[in-house]
Amino acid sequence: MPQSSCLPPPVNPKLDLTALAPMQDVTDLRFMKVIANYGSPDYFFTEYFRVYPNSGLNHDILRSITENSTDRPIFAQIIGENIPDLVRIARELSRYPVAGIDLNMGCPAPRIYRKNVGGGLLRDPEKVNRILGELRCAVDGLLTVKMRVGFENTDSFDRILDLINLYDINLLSLHGRTVKEMYHSAVHYDLIAHAVQRVKCPVLANGNVTSAHTAAAILSSTGAAGVMIGRSAIRNPWIFQQIRQYLSGEPVSMVTLAEVRDYIDTLHRTTSTPTIPERACVNRMKMYLNFIGQSVEDSGAFLSEMRLTRTESELFGVCDRYLLSDPDREFALEPYPGLVARPSCETPRESITGQISQSA
Repeated sequence: MPQSSCLPPPVNPKLDLTALAPMQDVTDLRFMKVIANYGSPDYFFTEYFRVYPNSGLNHDILRSITENSTDRPIFAQIIGENIPDLVRIARELSRYPVAGIDLNMGCPAPRIYRKNVGGGLLRDPEKVNRILGELRCAVDGLLTVKMRVGFENTDSFDRILDLINLYDINLLSLHGRTVKEMYHSAVHYDLIAHAVQRVKCPVLANGNVTSAHTAAAILSSTGAAGVMIGRSAIRNPWIFQQIRQYLSGEPVSMVTLAEVRDYIDTLHRTTSTPTIPERACVNRMKMYLNFIGQSVEDSGAFLSEMRLTRTESELFGVCDRYLLSDPDREFALEPYPGLVARPSCETPRESITGQISQSA
């Protein structure tokens, strides 16, 4: 398994790496503070700074760097395709206390890839070649990449992996789906394993890392240097601590429904401001609860009732009924089968063991 002494030291140098995946409109300064309260990952990544002609640094995203109180390194993520502006913004961000500059080549949102940025770059390996070459010359420190295994297919996968080597990328975060697969398909862990063998830098495996147990299975299957976790960290902010426990051979901490109810209060208290209208606050909390609800109870009733609420009183009333009626009951470490956070764009989660077996 490739390692790199130039990466910031992890929480426990004897264990595989963990990172919180950057999620736009989620992983801001306030959410990072919440996650740190339950056990930080080794690395944080900012939401992406949009890069285009005459663009500047988004001040709200910049706060996650300048006011970072997590005591963990943070990488500044950029997204764009205009090379002079990518170079300009990368240099500006390098003046701040960042662990490195991270190029987004994986965002699967159609409104993003249609602009030939994010995952859209994977359609044009020659453009990727030019971008990485210019960024490598411009960035004195660490340069990292987050990407998927392809756009519609994996025809250019090896070509882009070779560019990762050519330009001495320091860390590759690899989501094991194509852009067009979004979050619908099984994760292609065999392709992550292939990348681990082909590139010189450490690889973080990303995609359906739902628990400490599945993290360990994915690490074993792929040989990756660590895991990057997004949506499952919203559902279970204890997951990074639990992974370290599991990999150390320690018992994995059980979380009770009462503790989850406290986490919901922490989210509300930390991410809300007096200027946000109640309906907007309720909708933001629903965004989090769509994921948390996957492990509350197995029928989907909590998710259904929560989604129908309109006021904070109604929302927290539902939370109280389901989380405090049996407060000592265990919060499920894995999402219950068939429960999805976003019914419009996700399919029920398949068995992670089955996915790894199929891809081996």
